[in-house]
Amino acid sequence: MLWKLELDEDFFRIYDSKKLIAGYFDPDYGKISPKDDDAEQIILSMQKNHTPILGGILMVPLVKFRLFDTDLETILSNVQENVSRVSEHLKKWFDFISDTQIQSHSIRISHTDQDMLTITFPIAFSKPTPLEKKQLVDELFPTLDLLQKSGLL
Repeated sequence: MLWKLELDEDFFRIYDSKKLIAGYFDPDYGKISPKDDDAEQIILSMQKNHTPILGGILMVPLVKFRLFDTDLETILSNVQENVSRVSEHLKKWFDFISDTQIQSHSIRISHTDQDMLTITFPIAFSKPTPLEKKQLVDELFPTLDLLQKSGLL
């Protein structure tokens, strides 16, 4: 699968080969506090100079319920089907978290879809990597590819 990154302020949108948003990557810019008056300028400078980073945070969809829609009108068997589908999908996520030895993660309601949860977890790069789209994609590729092959993206 071909992955593409697009910078959006201080994070990157991740697009799949169909040009759909697959997730977001938030680089670890180091010890910059959002409260610093010049935080925005420091980040812009790091991006412009392709400053190497050690990783960041990846956010991708965890599961879409197909249940929490304001127009939902269904029957019990459909609800049961969706709950079973979600349960099977979550089992894949448990395996992924375990197999990749992700130490921490966080789950939230998607900011664009109240019927979806997202998962956020840290990504450590194999080497310091310049803040440049192609090189970042090269470092993110193994994780994104594994997520896609596992049926999680």
